[in-house]
Amino acid sequence: MLLLAHLSDLHLDGSARARERAARVLAHIDALPRRVDAMLVTGDLTDHGTDDEYREVRDLLGDRGALHCPGNHDDRAAYRRTLLGGTGDEPVVGAHDLPDARIVLYDSTIPGEAGGELTAWTADRLSELLADAPATPTLLAFHHPPTPLHIPEIDAIRQRSSERLDALLRANPQVVALLCGHAHTPAVTTFGGRPLVVAPGVRSGLRLPWEGPILLADRLPPGLAFHVLDGDRLTTHFRLLPDV
Repeated sequence: MLLLAHLSDLHLDGSARARERAARVLAHIDALPRRVDAMLVTGDLTDHGTDDEYREVRDLLGDRGALHCPGNHDDRAAYRRTLLGGTGDEPVVGAHDLPDARIVLYDSTIPGEAGGELTAWTADRLSELLADAPATPTLLAFHHPPTPLHIPEIDAIRQRSSERLDALLRANPQVVALLCGHAHTPAVTTFGGRPLVVAPGVRSGLRLPWEGPILLADRLPPGLAFHVLDGDRLTTHFRLLPDV
């Protein structure tokens, strides 16, 4: 089986509070008696997309080999320059092969906007990557949920062009599940006949509309998801880490 630690929405900004919350989650993963096979961060690694913030991300993640993609608070050029050692501001798309499984990440951001989109260019790159391993169980990861979560503020800035994603899924039955972030609250639903799992936020948590008027609150504990991929079946466990 494959064990994956899934984080999202670190929003590192140079503050002690953001760093402490992210460090708490990483320390929990590091202390596990069973090492995870991969660590995934689905966007909003930084709060403002500056080079200094990406250097903080790089320092904090260290040599853990974390896989990641940008979120709407990230800046593609600075992300590429500081974390990937590259240039350009085209959408970030990549595949990572693991024993008997594959993780494919894509950039769902729209520069300058809070919402997301799967562009035609990105969909074409994804089609090529998915065609490389049609028989390998694959997890598809990105930042913006492509379907409503019944949270109006989040649904208003979700991923658009979901029909392109739906077409990709119909053409690629090896995609076992979809993993994302953006909502700052753990959630599970379906899209295109696949499980869609939303990781909890690290920097802050989100109160649901029926829980009260405060939306984002860093008094809520940071969290992460643990995914277990056993063949083509995904099981997810959520863990919240309150102050102790």
